[in-house]
Amino acid sequence: MIQAAEDLAEIIGISAACRALSVPRSSLYRAQQPKQEPSPRPTPPRALSPEERAEVRAVLNSERFWDCAPREVYATLLDDGDYYCHWRTMYRILEERDEVHERRNQRHHPARIKPELRATGPNQLWSWDIVLLKGPNGIYYYLYVIIDVFSRYVPGWMIADCEAAELAKALIAETCAKQGIEPDQLILHADRGSAMRSKTVAQLLIDLGVARTHSRPHTPTDNPFSEAQFKTMKYRPDYPGQFDGKEDARGWARDFFHWYNHEHHHTGLALMIPATVHYGQVEAVYEQRQQALEAAYTAHPERFVGGKPTLPKLPEEVWINRPESGHQTLDVAGPAASETKPGAQAESRAPAGRAQRSLDAAEHLATVEQALDQPDESGVLLSKFEYELSHNH
Repeated sequence: MIQAAEDLAEIIGISAACRALSVPRSSLYRAQQPKQEPSPRPTPPRALSPEERAEVRAVLNSERFWDCAPREVYATLLDDGDYYCHWRTMYRILEERDEVHERRNQRHHPARIKPELRATGPNQLWSWDIVLLKGPNGIYYYLYVIIDVFSRYVPGWMIADCEAAELAKALIAETCAKQGIEPDQLILHADRGSAMRSKTVAQLLIDLGVARTHSRPHTPTDNPFSEAQFKTMKYRPDYPGQFDGKEDARGWARDFFHWYNHEHHHTGLALMIPATVHYGQVEAVYEQRQQALEAAYTAHPERFVGGKPTLPKLPEEVWINRPESGHQTLDVAGPAASETKPGAQAESRAPAGRAQRSLDAAEHLATVEQALDQPDESGVLLSKFEYELSHNH
C-alpha cells in the first residue's frame, strides 16, 4: 500500500494520495527515510568470556552429557559442586552452533542414487518382486513374479512356502533360459528384500551376465511395474480373499497369468496384449485395428467429429524414473550397449524361431513340479523347499 501511495503521489500529490488510499502521511514519510543498521549490542561486563563459553560447550558435548538437556547438565554439575553458568546461557551457547538437538555422534547414511533405467524393447529390463497370498489357518504363500518392463509380459512366476535366495535363483535361472537371455543383454531390477540382495542371486546374475539394480530404501515407487502388476492381480473380480491351499493358489495363478499375458489389453501398451508386444506381433494387430477403424469411418464419417480416427502408438521406450530434461541417465538399459539396435523387438534377441511361436491359448504355462529333497529338471537341488517354477511361452 505504501508503494501504491508513492506512485499515486507523483500524480496528485502526497496529501491527496494518502487521503485516497487511507494511508497516514507519517507512514509514507517514514518509509522514505533510509533505514539505519541497528547499533551492535554492547557486551555486558558480566558475560562469559570466549574461553569460558568454549569450556561450557565442551562440557555439554562431552560423552557424559551429550544425551542430556541443559537443565539436566546444570543440575548434575551443581550436585558435583560445579557451576559454569545458568542453564539458559547453556541453551544460548548451543544455539550459536545449531546444537539444540541430538548431540551424540550420529551415523550418516550416504545418499542413495535414484535408479534411472530405460527399455526400448523386450528382454532388456525385467523387474521382479514377491507378494504374499493368504492361505488357510493363518498360512501365507509367497508368489515370486518376474515382469518385462517394456512389454509387461510375465515370463516366469513361482509359488513357494517361504522367501529364500535359492528359490529366487532357480526361478531367475529357469526364466533366463526359457527366454534365451544372452550375456550383457538384460538388467534385472528389484527392491531391497533379503532374497533380492542375497549373494546367491548376485553370483547367479554375474554368471549369466545379467546386470542388477535395486530400489532405494523405503521407496516402492522405484519398482512401479511389479507393484502395478500386483494391484491388477488383487483387483481381479475372481481374486479370492483366501486360498484353500497351495494347489488352489497355483491353479488360480495359472489362469490369471494366462489371462494377463494373452488376453489382457494393457492400457500402458496402447491396449495391446503383453504377449503381442513381447513377441513382436504389434504391427499385424495394429494394421488390423486400423482397417476396422477406417471401415467404420467410411461407413459413418459423421460419427467421428475429430476426423479420421487413428490408433495410439505403442511407447518407443519405457522408464523406471525417467530423468529430468538435461539430466544424464546413470545407467541405461544393458541391451542398448549390445550388438542389437535399440528398439529392436524380441525376435532379434531370441534364438531363431522363438519370436514366431504360436500364442495359442492352450499353450500358456509350462510348469516344473518338484517334491521335497528332489532335484528339478535343471539339476538345481533345493533340499528344504517345495516349489513350482512356472514360465509362459
